[in-house]
Amino acid sequence: MKSLSRHFPLALLLGSLVAAVPAYAQEFKAGFVNTDRIFREANTAKAAQAKLEQEFSRREKELVEMGNTLKTATEKFERDAPTMAESQRSTRQRQLVDQDRDFQRKRREFQEDLNARKNEELGQVLERANKVVKQVAEAEKYDVILQEAVYINPKHDITDKVLKALNAAPSK
Repeated sequence: MKSLSRHFPLALLLGSLVAAVPAYAQEFKAGFVNTDRIFREANTAKAAQAKLEQEFSRREKELVEMGNTLKTATEKFERDAPTMAESQRSTRQRQLVDQDRDFQRKRREFQEDLNARKNEELGQVLERANKVVKQVAEAEKYDVILQEAVYINPKHDITDKVLKALNAAPSK
């Protein structure tokens, strides 16, 4: 009996700590936002994509036409090469190499310009989305909002709330 009375205060303290831990854990509120979905489904992201398509469609069409012309010229050369004179064949071959080099350069420049503009536009979308995420987090008292994770329980996914708020916000 003497041993029990000596350990009772310690047992009481440990018991109260164990009971307090789940209560504290419930106060921590975490959420998750799927940025890929934001980039696919947000009105601002769709508008940015449409803007990029409009901005780059002419250059893309020119590149496709240039590629088709080069392909046709190469096929014609391959058909006609056996019957051409050596000097004519080497001249035509140099012209095709120059055309191909020009085509590759223009395609690379197009891709670099497109990627730069896409990063710029998506950066603006992400900036607006992050502001909305912060507003939702503050309004609903979240302690942390994650954008990247290996696994997320769907009950913590607030992407729909963010999309709704983002799509409701007036565009700048």
